[in-house]
Amino acid sequence: MQQMLRGQERAPAGQAVWLADNIRRIIAPNPSPMTYWGTNSYLVGRGGGLALIDPGPQSEAHMQAILAALAPGERISHILVTHAHLDHSPLARPLARASGAPVLAFGRARAGQSPVMADLLARGLAGGGEGVDHDFAPDVRLKDGARIEGDGWEITALHTPGHMANHMSFDLQGIVFTGDHVMGWASSLVSPPDGDLTRFMASCARLAARDDTAYLPGHGGPVTDPAARIAWLIDHRKQRESAILQALEAAGPARLPELTRAVYTDTPPALMKMAERNVLAHLIDLAGRALVASEGPLDPAATFRLAQG
Repeated sequence: MQQMLRGQERAPAGQAVWLADNIRRIIAPNPSPMTYWGTNSYLVGRGGGLALIDPGPQSEAHMQAILAALAPGERISHILVTHAHLDHSPLARPLARASGAPVLAFGRARAGQSPVMADLLARGLAGGGEGVDHDFAPDVRLKDGARIEGDGWEITALHTPGHMANHMSFDLQGIVFTGDHVMGWASSLVSPPDGDLTRFMASCARLAARDDTAYLPGHGGPVTDPAARIAWLIDHRKQRESAILQALEAAGPARLPELTRAVYTDTPPALMKMAERNVLAHLIDLAGRALVASEGPLDPAATFRLAQG
């Protein structure tokens, strides 16, 4: 199916574009620096019951565009949600009411959260980035490896936590809908306590071990060389980790803002808070691997140092 994929270019919001014989994409009208050209909603199938992957943000215009993309005799039979961020999941319930289809996902927004992130959340660390859909609740909770069948299609659910604890990807015979875990236009945001870099890297390793033909992400165009993209993503994170360790070795114990300035030397001031989130995600991961230690509780206010060998 790889050679059949198309749709690298941006289409107008609300316009259904065929990416393959049984895949349509509709872009939501929510472009931003975080969402690129907007959230991609996908219809899988042709004739009969279709799967809708990532219904998108709360938008009446987007809801009507999705329904208008259905051909005569077609209906939405399953609504699959990659994760509970406000740009992906809020339309799930309105579309479920309109179509009668169940909503399927790994779980609510905090489902699958690690003890480390749960502790940070309990101690008051707020999320950052795209915003959590705390009202999201699926009708069916999917386990890793669950199979969902419809009219002429079968999808396998893959739990790929990291960008968010409840993040799932969906495999359609080697074409994987990767949500916000892998995108072609940018690296994925991993912002504690919703994001977890340790699990993100494990999910990357899992995808790297597969032999998929393409990724269809939650934002931006298709990724037609998944092996190269996932290798780049892993290497990008390893380079950032190395820079953090080198900064700690050179400067000794340091706090998060100092470390961030040392690592992100060319980042505009307006983006430094987001850069701090990224460095914090790495520091939490490094602490879990006993490569970095914090003086006092592990949180953004701590002083960090290299762990004693």
